[in-house]
Amino acid sequence: MFYLHAPKSLGNPDLRHRNARIGHATSSDLRNWTNHGQVFDAGAPGSFDGSATWTGSVVRGPDGLWRMFYTGSRFLAPDSFANIESIGVATSPDLFAWTKQPGEICVADERYYETLGTSSWPEEAWRDPWVFWRQSDQRWHMLVTARGKDGTEPDRGVMGHATSPDLVHWSVEPPLSASGSGFAHLEVFQIIRIDGQNHIAFCCDAAKLCGHRAGGVGGVWSLPVGEMPGRVDFAAARLLVDERLYAGRIAQDRQGRPWLLAFNNVTADGAFEGGICDPLPISTGADGYLEVSRNDD
Repeated sequence: MFYLHAPKSLGNPDLRHRNARIGHATSSDLRNWTNHGQVFDAGAPGSFDGSATWTGSVVRGPDGLWRMFYTGSRFLAPDSFANIESIGVATSPDLFAWTKQPGEICVADERYYETLGTSSWPEEAWRDPWVFWRQSDQRWHMLVTARGKDGTEPDRGVMGHATSPDLVHWSVEPPLSASGSGFAHLEVFQIIRIDGQNHIAFCCDAAKLCGHRAGGVGGVWSLPVGEMPGRVDFAAARLLVDERLYAGRIAQDRQGRPWLLAFNNVTADGAFEGGICDPLPISTGADGYLEVSRNDD
């Protein structure tokens, strides 16, 4: 497991976002974990990851090296919400010793995506890379939390897209979804195949629901999809768990059973909690959507 952490000495939990680092833990059963600490630090002040390192994904390339594609965050001033996000990469032979590659490898393209200063949104959203290989076109694909150039603010959350032949050189492509689906942002994408069906999992909190979803409950969302990458209609997304849990990813155990692990976001009365939840069993409902199973056997 690669997870985000920040020091409790910050006091205000909201400050964790601009002080986050990536940690590493291992488990044989998804329940009992050995923590291995921080994998690498943020970059030098002013660099693309000079403020914080955020969520990403890990894949193994044909050269045998593991690659962690992660979000670099650069806040423009200590008292400002203005933040530029871009994608960096680190490599490892064994998932333990990581070497960051210099500089960002993928940034928001203003031809297709909202960038800082082009709207009232306080950040240049280009984060949470989910990377996977598609055999049919012999290319690597990256799904990214992004915002579209068009649409009524703030209802511009879209699924960004980039492609690569070699995990090194990346080309930014047009978004795979349209603005106006009721999400100001769609965070922490995952594509997972369960019971022969592809699903997208992602998250959005209540504060970032907008349009026809404004005033609703946020949390971890999902929807069944066809072959990816492909066009996605996030208006069809459905809440999987409410935002007492957040940033969820589905892992499969040694028997192939799917389990949701997510961030303990807030308690029932809205207080910040922190930590990773125990695994929750996931199944496919009669309508084809994912759901948390009622029975854990």
